[in-house]
Amino acid sequence: MMDILRFATAGSVDDGKSTLIGRLLYDTKTVFQDQIDAVERASKDRGDEHVNLALLTDGLRAEREQGITIDVAYRYFATPNRKFIIADTPGHIQYTRNMVTGASTADLALILVDARKGLVEQSRRHAFLATLLQVPHLVLVVNKMDLVDYSQEVYESIRDEFTQFAAKLRVPDLTVMPVSALAGDNVVSRSDNMPWYDGPSLLHHLENVHVASDRNLIDVRFPVQYVIRPQSDDWHDYRGYAGQVMGGVLKKGDEVMVLPSGFTSRILAVETADGEVDEAFPPMSVTVRLEDEIDVSRGDMICRPHNQPAVAQDIDAMICWMDESSPMRLGGKYAIKHTTRSARTIVKQLQYRLDVNSLHRDEEATALSLNEIGRVRLRTTVPLMADDYTRNRNTGGFVLVDEATNRTVAAGMITTVS
Repeated sequence: MMDILRFATAGSVDDGKSTLIGRLLYDTKTVFQDQIDAVERASKDRGDEHVNLALLTDGLRAEREQGITIDVAYRYFATPNRKFIIADTPGHIQYTRNMVTGASTADLALILVDARKGLVEQSRRHAFLATLLQVPHLVLVVNKMDLVDYSQEVYESIRDEFTQFAAKLRVPDLTVMPVSALAGDNVVSRSDNMPWYDGPSLLHHLENVHVASDRNLIDVRFPVQYVIRPQSDDWHDYRGYAGQVMGGVLKKGDEVMVLPSGFTSRILAVETADGEVDEAFPPMSVTVRLEDEIDVSRGDMICRPHNQPAVAQDIDAMICWMDESSPMRLGGKYAIKHTTRSARTIVKQLQYRLDVNSLHRDEEATALSLNEIGRVRLRTTVPLMADDYTRNRNTGGFVLVDEATNRTVAAGMITTVS
């Protein structure tokens, strides 16, 4: 099975994100000829000097006419070495929530910087959000090097400034590279215009960055999504528990525990749509059968007896508020969706609101408005089986939903459970 890399792109307005993605799609020959012809015609009609590769990714006509990207757009392409899923997120400050959405499942984040402008407020904001969301690999792409005459001094100045800022954020893995998305320098192949740069091209880095070990293969976490009981005489004794493996490795014969009941059993079989498999690991979707008939329902968690998540109703979390119609207030009541479990929750405390540009903590804040980030304490109506987000992004993340409107109003990352 070919490896998949999920990566998100972010940057300030007009830093060239869409052009960079268009260049990757164009140079890897993963777009159809009729799409290329349409883009060439549109570029000519607009009076563009070059073929505007950004039009390959800016899907909505209204966006194209404004010259901006305003939502998260997902793109897919593949090379002989790896498959890729790209989340192209907007650069505007008012779309912080879109960046959170796009980066929440990413293995790698690309942050673009215009070489002429250097680091701006949004560059730091996006770097902070990427580390808050525990994206394991960060790539700073210094774009538009052709507009600064491929200057080594300009590149190194931006690289050094960003490296100093990233040190405050404890970025696990940082790579910096100079490119020109418009001209194709260092995107798919190494550029002759920057002989002073001895690193890989962007595509080479994306193809070779190691992501398998970033997934939690230690703690077994299997939230039950659906209980399978076929209504057939041939399958009278069949009882399976379907879901997605969110951590660890499941094998036949392993001793497991079901939470919150605490009952234990052993795995009788691990099955997929293609039949029984020897083992299952993230992010496989499988059906697990147990040797004993114990009470298991949707929202329960299968784990190891001696390696359990916390079972708690009091949760401390960082949340990004996503609702434009009403702010989050103390005492607010919401539905919470965590793995496959749903409950209701109340905001017991807002510990501070965080300024993501200065990292200042406002401990006097009493509410969170659209795109604001803060640390809160929640009390849920039923226990959640949760880990800290730093340990497992799947079992450490959740969303809050306004029950009256059914809108998702916040995304949360659990910091501690008690």
